[in-house]
Amino acid sequence: MLESIRNIFAIPDLRRRLMFTFGLLAVYRVGCHIPTPGVDPKALIEFMNALQSSFLGFVNTFTGGSLERVAVFALGIMPYITASIVLQLMTVVIPYLEKLSKEGELGRRKITQYTRYGTIVVSFIQSMGIALFLEKTSTPGGAPLVPGPGWAFRLMTVLTLTTGCAFVMWLGEQISERGVGNGISLIIFAGIVVGLPSAVAGTLEKIRAGELALLAVIVLIAFMLLVVAFIVYMERAQRRIPVQYAKRQIGRKVYGGQSSYLPLRVNTAGVIPVIFASSLMALPATISQMASETEWLQRIAETLAWGQPLHYLLYVVGIIFFSYFYISIIFNPVDLAENMRKQGSFIPGIRSGKRTAEFIDKVLTRISLVGASYLALVSVLPDFLLNGIRLQSLPWIGPTLDRFMPEFVTQGLGINFYFGGTSLLIVVGVAMDTLQQIESQLVMRNYDGFLKRGRIRGRRG
Repeated sequence: MLESIRNIFAIPDLRRRLMFTFGLLAVYRVGCHIPTPGVDPKALIEFMNALQSSFLGFVNTFTGGSLERVAVFALGIMPYITASIVLQLMTVVIPYLEKLSKEGELGRRKITQYTRYGTIVVSFIQSMGIALFLEKTSTPGGAPLVPGPGWAFRLMTVLTLTTGCAFVMWLGEQISERGVGNGISLIIFAGIVVGLPSAVAGTLEKIRAGELALLAVIVLIAFMLLVVAFIVYMERAQRRIPVQYAKRQIGRKVYGGQSSYLPLRVNTAGVIPVIFASSLMALPATISQMASETEWLQRIAETLAWGQPLHYLLYVVGIIFFSYFYISIIFNPVDLAENMRKQGSFIPGIRSGKRTAEFIDKVLTRISLVGASYLALVSVLPDFLLNGIRLQSLPWIGPTLDRFMPEFVTQGLGINFYFGGTSLLIVVGVAMDTLQQIESQLVMRNYDGFLKRGRIRGRRG
């Protein structure tokens, strides 16, 4: 490992790319601490502390805590992700966008340009919503978040947050082009891991004060390492379909005839289904906080709160649904079968064309269930260990089940993860991607990479 790190800094180009990446990430972190004018910072922190379990708390995790300060980078990269997802959805229904997606580099640039325009529109809408929300909101103690509301504050907030989002988008693109790794993913990665030192310090303080046993911390660390190893294994897992290339004779030479395979990732959808499902499940709590006088909204929020059986059920169902939905958008077995036919390749025992597409779709449907189940398990496990399942809220059989179930099932173990399931998936995936790119740069220059016996497969999607 130390030799590989020395090799990185021995290559001038790779060293410049790494320093460029670290420099732009540092600029991003500075912007996360510059507050937007017109907001009372003390009142805002008090208000955000009461919304940690809501959608705002969920988004605040991905912005590195800048949302709770309403910093200039408060929107982070989320508008860009939203615009990208919407554009991918529109590619399915709009023939023009579908045609662009198949035109190679020129079409990709055009779609990227439309994504930038969409990011500005989404940023404008979200920043205006944030400005109006801040004006109408006060802390639990009654202090207003905005001492001087009005159109001057609204326009300043919209201009500041929209410009900040555009700048973050530019930072991500520059990292992807001139740095190491995917810039957008690294910005999200930096926002998540930035609070890790304070979490470690807080854990050490609890151990010193006797609030947390040292053995419990060791068990927690070991368990987290096992979870990370499981994520790495599942992210690299593939279903390899054998492919045979037909022989072609041109003149006196015979081409083709080789055997290869078609790799289908078990987790083809990546972390997108978890983000979608988490966003939907956090919305009721956020809406109930904004409309605290509405009684029926409060009841819905309590039924869907963390630890409730319905929350777990809908969360898992949502992850599975969005996994299949997203895969149906980004992966087209018919196009793949047609490309294989044009290249003169086929799956042994399967007729080319429609039969090949049906076979690939059947295999993908099966492995996608495994991938979706893996995403649901990793996403639910940290919450379950912390809160357990409140079985007593179930009608009729709830109290009976609560009496017979072990306490760790109904109350949890009280083990608090700094990384939630979604955050852990993103952190591990981005780390694997970045290591794979560094590995490729080292191997290309005849240096030993981080792995001597194999190579890391990068995540896609």
